[in-house]
Amino acid sequence: MKFWILWVIDALVALGFIYFFVIGLADGSVSSFNIVLWLGILGALAVILGGSFWLKLAGHLWPAIGVLLILAIPAVLALLFFLVVMISNPRWN
Repeated sequence: MKFWILWVIDALVALGFIYFFVIGLADGSVSSFNIVLWLGILGALAVILGGSFWLKLAGHLWPAIGVLLILAIPAVLALLFFLVVMISNPRWN
């Protein structure tokens, strides 16, 4: 159960990156100048999602969860930060 929750969180993060990649291709902001960076990010996301799934299928549940936590912890912390900012409505001046 823990594995699938973390996997869905990571998949949502990957979908966000894919969305911005496709939008960048459409408007021209993803160009030959930064395509290597984008492919590196998308490749790392694929390695995290695919590698954790492969580890789970091979019977290595805890290493698979560890791989998923590489992306899930920063994603959840960023989500909590944005929620706190939206709820508390701080003064930034």
